[in-house]
Amino acid sequence: MTRDFININDFTILVEEASSDSVSVDSCRFDEPVIAVAFYGSGNVDLSVKYGNKQKEFQYTRGLTLSFYGDADVEFIHTVSPEKPLQCILIATSLRSLDKLPNEEGEIFLSLMNELVNPSDHYVEGPSFFMTPEMQSIVDSLFNIKYEGKTKMMFFRSQITALLSHFFGQLASLKTEKIKLPEREKLNLAKKILLENLENPPSLTELSKQIGLNTYKLKRDFKELFGVPVFKYLQNERLTLAHKMIRNQEMTVQEAAWHVGYDSLSSFSNAFEKKFGYRPSQIK
Repeated sequence: MTRDFININDFTILVEEASSDSVSVDSCRFDEPVIAVAFYGSGNVDLSVKYGNKQKEFQYTRGLTLSFYGDADVEFIHTVSPEKPLQCILIATSLRSLDKLPNEEGEIFLSLMNELVNPSDHYVEGPSFFMTPEMQSIVDSLFNIKYEGKTKMMFFRSQITALLSHFFGQLASLKTEKIKLPEREKLNLAKKILLENLENPPSLTELSKQIGLNTYKLKRDFKELFGVPVFKYLQNERLTLAHKMIRNQEMTVQEAAWHVGYDSLSSFSNAFEKKFGYRPSQIK
């Protein structure tokens, strides 16, 4: 487990990363009441939130953005296993610091997450959704920074600002969008099904039957909600997973291509280069 705390203005940034050969449990609490937004990266760790006699479970966190209010009585528990590593970036500010935030950011919290600014319990869950491709790309970059020293911190600060901007922009659009909550939940389920079946994904017809939306609405509203068509999203996730396995030397290029569902190595390499700007054989 690695856990780094970084202070930027009146925000505290917590960067957590962990993997394990066996099941391990890690818990943490905040010293004072905070409003926070957690961004979960390519890991898929289990999360439990305990407060008083209440408990909330999150069994699928990969790509999740979760906003919340929590005080010192709330315990956050991550269960890490070989198949479910942890990658989490948390941006937090205390209630007393809201008025001090630069660029009127405190007013943004108040207007878009008023239920967190005026909490009714020890833990209050705010808006949550799966990240857009742009947000996911930023989170991935923060776990793979290649710079050092002051340049690394400069890059980190800029990406945290961009990540928050995307979060509030997406939150504002969700509040005004035409896609209603029940339909949005079905689309989030579609995304989950795709992520769990990267090697052998269902067809559009099969996917629409599983989530209870017709194919037309699935195609139209998936792109509206997540910013990319269904199978463009699937391709991006396949290539991101392959990049991670090759970079970490878990698989060869050929093995990674097969693992994420490509029968042709040339097709895989071409798609990989189009997304990342270099071929998989050039990963160091």
